[in-house]
Amino acid sequence: MTDTALRSGTRRGRRTAPARGGPRPRGSRTRLTPYLLLAPTLVVIAGLLLYPLYRMLVMSTQDVGLREIRGEPAESVGAANFREILTSEVFWQALRNTVAFAAVAVSATLVLGTLVGLLIHRLGRVMSTTVVISTMLAWSMPHMSVATVWRWLFDEHGGVANWLLNQAPDWLTGALLGRADWSGYSWFLDPLPLYFVLTLAVVWQSFPFIAVSVLAGLKSIPGELFEAARVDGAGPWRSFWQVTFPLLKPVFAVLLVLSIIWDFKVFTQLHVLAGGIGNPAAYNLSLYAYAEAFRSPPRMGLGSAIAIVLAVILLVITVFYVRQIVRQEDVR
Repeated sequence: MTDTALRSGTRRGRRTAPARGGPRPRGSRTRLTPYLLLAPTLVVIAGLLLYPLYRMLVMSTQDVGLREIRGEPAESVGAANFREILTSEVFWQALRNTVAFAAVAVSATLVLGTLVGLLIHRLGRVMSTTVVISTMLAWSMPHMSVATVWRWLFDEHGGVANWLLNQAPDWLTGALLGRADWSGYSWFLDPLPLYFVLTLAVVWQSFPFIAVSVLAGLKSIPGELFEAARVDGAGPWRSFWQVTFPLLKPVFAVLLVLSIIWDFKVFTQLHVLAGGIGNPAAYNLSLYAYAEAFRSPPRMGLGSAIAIVLAVILLVITVFYVRQIVRQEDVR
């Protein structure tokens, strides 16, 4: 019986062993399945994102004008475009405008969005649904429409803003804003008032996304934690910093990165409010790249170089904050 069992076990072992040159084990196919399913998406992403980025990088090293647009070969200029923009005062002014605007707009958007999210979390179901729908209508509006509405609100002749400021006491507007008569005042000629209106428009449209994201994070926090904080005597301010903020820190990190990227790339609102590209002092990097690429005569190589610089800045910021998020998760 022992010999028979051994021979039977050997035959069973031979039947289970894969033959050379035969079909591959099912496990290897399973490992390849996710990559095969992702392949069409990766091809689409490469076609829509990576190839245009590659073309922009190539154009940034070339002199591309009207002749090249008509089909003539472009002349390679190496790093000349980058040297020209880095030695241009307009570029550094645009960079300062971009960074200053993004710092103010991102901070205001995150603070206002967080406050609105906390408010919605405390409301009842019907009222919270109403507020969410109302705020998301602002977020869903096209940038062109938002910029047009805010340009009308601050119009120098029939704008609501100038009318309201004229209704206020002269001593108050004079003390706060340094001006008593606001009739015919143009908000879009100088960079400072222009970016003030731009900040209002961008924050007004952007904070609903922050509010809804914070609200979704608050819904995931167990209510027992807030009850325990109240039992310990923590007020709303202390409860936020000791319970809400630590638990939602990854959410705030992602929202911060997205807000920085969006506000660094603001173009449509600034183009509409500024009335085009006629005022170089009001450029940000996006408007500066557009102005150089499509002014007469066009210099698309120079515009591409500015766009590459903007992309590198955003890539560095994104990588830095993503690393911070990964480190926080590793610590946990």
